[in-house]
Amino acid sequence: MTALPGAAKSETLGQTLAWAYEYSGLLEQNRALLRAADEDVAQAVAGLRPIINWTADITRDFGKARANNLINTNRDVTFSTGVTLELLLFDFGQTRFQIDAAKETVLATREALRSIEQQVLLRAVAAFYDVQRNRQFVSLRQNNLRLLRQELRAARDRFEVGEVTRTDVAQAEARVASTQGELAQAQGNLAQAIEEYIAVVGREPGTLQSPRQLPNLSGGIETSKNIAVRNHPDILEAQRRVAAADLTILAADAAMKPRFTAQGTLGISEELDTSDYGRSGSFGLNMRAPIYQGGLLSSAKRQAQAQRDAARGNLHVVRRAVVQDVGNAFAILQSARVVREASQEQVRAAQVAFRGVREEATLGARTTLDVLNAEQELLDARSTLISADVDVAIAAYQVLSAIGQLTAKDLNLNVQTYDPAAYYNLVKDAPVPLSRQGQQLDRVLKSLGRQ
Repeated sequence: MTALPGAAKSETLGQTLAWAYEYSGLLEQNRALLRAADEDVAQAVAGLRPIINWTADITRDFGKARANNLINTNRDVTFSTGVTLELLLFDFGQTRFQIDAAKETVLATREALRSIEQQVLLRAVAAFYDVQRNRQFVSLRQNNLRLLRQELRAARDRFEVGEVTRTDVAQAEARVASTQGELAQAQGNLAQAIEEYIAVVGREPGTLQSPRQLPNLSGGIETSKNIAVRNHPDILEAQRRVAAADLTILAADAAMKPRFTAQGTLGISEELDTSDYGRSGSFGLNMRAPIYQGGLLSSAKRQAQAQRDAARGNLHVVRRAVVQDVGNAFAILQSARVVREASQEQVRAAQVAFRGVREEATLGARTTLDVLNAEQELLDARSTLISADVDVAIAAYQVLSAIGQLTAKDLNLNVQTYDPAAYYNLVKDAPVPLSRQGQQLDRVLKSLGRQ
């Protein structure tokens, strides 16, 4: 893939997360799902508005009849048109419950969007640090390969003067060949990490600069669990789903009760052949109540109750999962920190050991294999330290995600954050296209590329 302009410049983690936030198709998909949920509120609100329809028809009557030896032919053409109006007066709160349930669903969908945002940003964090990790691995393998080639040349020179045997040279050659394979594998891993970065961020990585400080997690595990229970989007979404299910039960119960409406009609008809016409109109109040619908309404209520029970059960499951995720994230972070400290000590000791073995080898007290093994131990220690540093950084952001604070707003990213209430405020009152609010909505839809 061709690098984009500026790809060689230094890029911070904040820039990477901002690009991922703006590039993510998954976020766009879920924003559209949220707008669809907003429309459910508008459709429910429409149930409280007057329903006005117009009708028109043209009819031709024809026929022939014989009476008293006379044949009468009928070929009348009639045109009629009219307007009907229906307005809900009272339905024991069914429509209002449906509106409130739709609002709770909107709020739940907003929390689902926030959860998706956390997933996108956490994936971007992992992609950022994986590129750094694999770049350091490649650099480490390249440096190691250069040193091994030097060791190989030295072994050959010493073999020429009889200081070492052919076995020492073969051991050095084998280690060089092995390291060449390890370098190729590291380069392949780096290529995959770059592809993941491009998939998440939308551009090739430049020179990546890690933040000087990781997120402040001084609050401790118990404090973090309490924060997560109060603020994590998965828990808040589950709570909203329960509230929506409770309102759906009330709406299902109200559907079993009478419904009062006002109805009116106005019409005109004209005989096109004779120019005769007539006008008519009516207005009345209507009450309609179900008597028997084959068990449909009672089944709908039982279904709503079952869905409410399922939503409550899901809330308990989600709460436990969130608390567990916080505990797991802290455990992973603590483990990564310990591994990093141990790796730092391991690198220090391996460096001392390698220098000592190499000096001893020049004096004939060590073999070439001893030098190669010491160098391999140093390489392994440095690789472990690189991974440990990356693991600590990723684990810190995993803790933020588990708490529910890995969002563009929480991280103060330099992006224009998506306002989930903006579209809702335009459609919540169910505007018609001819209204001022409807025209504003049309402009918004055009800017989203939907029209």
